[in-house]
Amino acid sequence: MGYFSTIYAEDLPHRAKTVYMYLKDRCNKDGQCYPAIGTIAKELQLYRRTVERAIADLLTKEQRWCENGGRSSLLYTLKEM
Repeated sequence: MGYFSTIYAEDLPHRAKTVYMYLKDRCNKDGQCYPAIGTIAKELQLYRRTVERAIADLLTKEQRWCENGGRSSLLYTLKEM
């Protein structure tokens, strides 16, 4: 079986599978990555809202903060499939 065989077998919308593969390709060894939603949408040629729906299907997300207390990017952790 291939690298993405588990995601192929999941009962998920195609948008979720596409975003999953994009994020999995960009994750570190802990399964974490933090690209902007706009970046994901642009690179996959999807609407921003489509990406947001896929993320809700696939990920846990956590707001990251700068040392000065300002907001930084979101930290996404892929759910285990």
